[in-house]
Amino acid sequence: MDVALSLDRVTKKFGDYTAVNAVSAAIPRGCIYGFLGPNGAGKTTTIRMIMSILYPDAGEIQVLGSPNSESMKNRLGYLPEEKGLYKKMKVGDLVTYFGQLKGLSGRDARKRGRELLERWNLGEWIDKKCDALSKGMGQKVQIISTLIHDPELVILDEPFSGLDPVNVEVVRDVVLQMKRDGKTVIFSTHVMSQAEQMCDYIMLINDGNKILDGPMAEVRGSAGGSVIIEYEGDGTLFDRLPGVTRVNDAGKEVELTLVEGTDPQDILARLIGKISIRRFDMRAPSLHEIFIRAVGGVPHG
Repeated sequence: MDVALSLDRVTKKFGDYTAVNAVSAAIPRGCIYGFLGPNGAGKTTTIRMIMSILYPDAGEIQVLGSPNSESMKNRLGYLPEEKGLYKKMKVGDLVTYFGQLKGLSGRDARKRGRELLERWNLGEWIDKKCDALSKGMGQKVQIISTLIHDPELVILDEPFSGLDPVNVEVVRDVVLQMKRDGKTVIFSTHVMSQAEQMCDYIMLINDGNKILDGPMAEVRGSAGGSVIIEYEGDGTLFDRLPGVTRVNDAGKEVELTLVEGTDPQDILARLIGKISIRRFDMRAPSLHEIFIRAVGGVPHG
């Protein structure tokens, strides 16, 4: 496997608190890879070590074949969790500035910035100040500033944080385009559904510990099966069904975890006539469900 990033038993402590505990992973080139877990799990600390903002107390990190991401900085793109724009700068000037910071000439940075802004439907904003941008447009401008120098490896820390559904789709489309362009994209999130829709590989971490990792299909396929039911009626029925070990009921849709060997048709037969069923499916469990089973808690968000 051609690896863009590897972590080998990476550990980071702050006093007596272990933020990241012996985490290992190998991230293939050309994929979308999710660092997943609740707030405070150690995702941002891990990313900061990858970027040489922090240094591990133990273990090794290899970024694009180098043990020092600082020497690779012009091949990396990084969007931190705490984001911000220089609000009084014009959008085109801001993107050009970040391109120059990454080693582009002023002329090349301006040309590349204009191309990216026009490509992502922000061409009319080039000469407008950043404080006129909506939150979603601002997020796109920051991602463009991250990509201006055409990095091989792009790291986005909570890129969907605080966005409305429309702008979540906008950023999602940008991430998918990066993959189509051959880049390796790593993003962290505590919202499992986003990663489930986008990622080729994932790593779940909690309290600084890696819970599991691997290709998305393998992670979900190895976790057994779930029954998904869209319904109207009394959801308390699900708690009394034989052969069900866990009920994740959202009010209109429920995910049931079954004891191995339980026949889903028996579950369906027991519900017919008692609730109105709009959909009844067997599928691999959701990442949300896998996480809860793994750690015995509920991921925030």
